[in-house]
Amino acid sequence: MEAQTSAVARVNANARVAGPIILLGPPAAGKGTQAKLISDTFGIPQISTGDILRANVSRKTELGAKAKAIMERGDLVPDELVCDMVASRLLEADCAHGFILDGFPRTVRQAEWLDGHLEQLRAGKKGDSCAQQACAAPVVIRLVVDYNTLLQRITGRRSCPACGLIYNVYFQPPKVQGICDVDGTPLAARPDDAEDVFAERMKAYEQLTLPLVDYYKARGRLIEVNGDQAVEVVMAQAFSAIENVNRL
Repeated sequence: MEAQTSAVARVNANARVAGPIILLGPPAAGKGTQAKLISDTFGIPQISTGDILRANVSRKTELGAKAKAIMERGDLVPDELVCDMVASRLLEADCAHGFILDGFPRTVRQAEWLDGHLEQLRAGKKGDSCAQQACAAPVVIRLVVDYNTLLQRITGRRSCPACGLIYNVYFQPPKVQGICDVDGTPLAARPDDAEDVFAERMKAYEQLTLPLVDYYKARGRLIEVNGDQAVEVVMAQAFSAIENVNRL
C-alpha cells in the first residue's frame, strides 16, 4: 500500500502527460488490473479494440457496417479496418493526454502501422486533436509471469454465481472449500478456465504476441516488469517506467 500511495502522489505532483502506453503479457498476467490503475491515476482512457468494434457496429458507422458484414460472413476483421477504427478513436478529445491500448497491437504489422500513424500525428498530418506528447512513441510495458503461476491463476479461479465474488483456490481461497464466504452458494469454475483451454491461449499468445517483444526491444521501447510481485509493487514500477520514458 505504501508503494501505491507514493507512486500515485508522485504522478499527481508531476502532472505529466502519460503518452501512449501498451501493456504486453500472457493471459492472467494482470494487464487488466494495471491498465485500470494507470487509467484512473493518469486520467487517460483505456482503449479496447473490441470496444471500438462494438461501438462502430452499434452506431452504424461506415467502418462498423463494413466490419459487421465481414463478421456475418464468419471472417476475421482485417488489419486495415481495425487500424482505421483505432485511428479514428485516437483523434477523440480524451486521448489528448495519452491513452492505454488494450488488445492492440496484436501483430508486428499492426505495431508498424501504429508507429507510422503516431509519427504522422506528431507531424500534424492526420488531424490536430492529439497533443504532441500524447502521440510520442509508445511506452511498452511487458508483464513477465512464470507459466506455473499463470496456470494457477487461471485454473484456480472460482466464482460465486449469486454475488459474483471471485476466489482462487491457490491464492485467495474461501473459508470453506467450494463455498462462497458471503452467501454460502457453491462456487463454480468457468469452462474456459480449464488447463487445456489455457494451453491453447498460451500457444496463440506466443505465436502472435512474442514477436512484438522483439520488435519493441529492438527499438529500445520495451520495459519488463516482474508480474509475480504484489499488485502495488507492479503498479509502482509501471508508473516509474511511464514517467522515466516521458522524460527522454
